Amino acid sequence: MNALQSIPLLWQTIILLMGSNVFMTFAWYGHLKNLATAPWYIAALVSWGIALFEYLLQVPANRIGFQQAGFTVAQLKIVQEVITLTVFVPFAMLYLKQPFKLDYLWAAFCMIGAVYFIFRGS
Repeated sequence: MNALQSIPLLWQTIILLMGSNVFMTFAWYGHLKNLATAPWYIAALVSWGIALFEYLLQVPANRIGFQQAGFTVAQLKIVQEVITLTVFVPFAMLYLKQPFKLDYLWAAFCMIGAVYFIFRGS
């Protein structure tokens, strides 16, 4: 039995989206630290290679979420954005050594509002 099958569909979706976001964040921003002196096209090729792993998690996550867990496309998108912010802030602070900004907190509050509006009445 697949280990994921014992996990509720909602959590399967969220776990896969979190994993995909880790790869996405490295694909989009990791080159700023690791390939800063490389030509842009080298960074793009490396990023595409990393993004493959993002898609290998993101596509099944969206299929499970939409087809089996009953998320709407809009709900999947908002969940994805909340996860993106949740992954990005520690990445920016710990990996790219960016300082914490209160703007991250305000953005999180906006996301809470987005979650409320997109899920109300569901």
